[in-house]
Amino acid sequence: MTNKTALVVSAHSADFVWRAGGAIALHAAAGWDITVVCLSYGERGESAKLWRKPDMTLEKVKAERQREAGNAARHLGVADIQFWDLGDYPITLSTDSLFRLADLYRAVKPSWVMTHSRLDPYNADHVAVSAFTQEARIVGQAHGHNPGVPVIGAPQVYLFEPHQPEQCAWKPNVILNITEVWEKKRAAIECMEGQEHLWEYYTRVAMQRGVQGGRNSGTPMTYGEAYEGVFPSVVSTLG
Repeated sequence: MTNKTALVVSAHSADFVWRAGGAIALHAAAGWDITVVCLSYGERGESAKLWRKPDMTLEKVKAERQREAGNAARHLGVADIQFWDLGDYPITLSTDSLFRLADLYRAVKPSWVMTHSRLDPYNADHVAVSAFTQEARIVGQAHGHNPGVPVIGAPQVYLFEPHQPEQCAWKPNVILNITEVWEKKRAAIECMEGQEHLWEYYTRVAMQRGVQGGRNSGTPMTYGEAYEGVFPSVVSTLG
């Protein structure tokens, strides 16, 4: 039987860990194949700790960021992690890269996709990647793009939590209980050594979403992740 699949498009090499690590670990443990694409290493804007080291170079920063993200991916059970090296602050998203992502959609055939919020005044790369990921989904559905290669269906797109959601017009309508895989996510978080200042921040976020998830479901949970679904959920029954 073919495994279920999902796709996570991360602007920088740490974003998938902070924002979607629980979803990745939970589904990977259930037998899903999760593909993660890191479009950038975050080598310019998100690697301050590395740049403070003596004799640091751009290539050394990239290599370190890739090592950290690769280690995190192993803790989470990622089936395939890709590093596209499209630059950072600003990221460069060309038509060729758009078609490459559309082709990856068709290869992976994801049941769902995760990426960044549509607005983020603190990080233009995140905004660009959100639009880029959603446009690639549209191209992947277009019969005139690479005719002869089957188009994809209509996977739901979940926008994961930005650093300051109140500034990003981001409204979560899904809370996922990640309590059973929290230790895996925390281990992955600690792989991101260059951004140690965020370890406790994202632990607190997970605990807060756990409280909210419990209140909204009536089922106690300790850790959660929240997302905004872009498209309506189509169901046969309610409740």
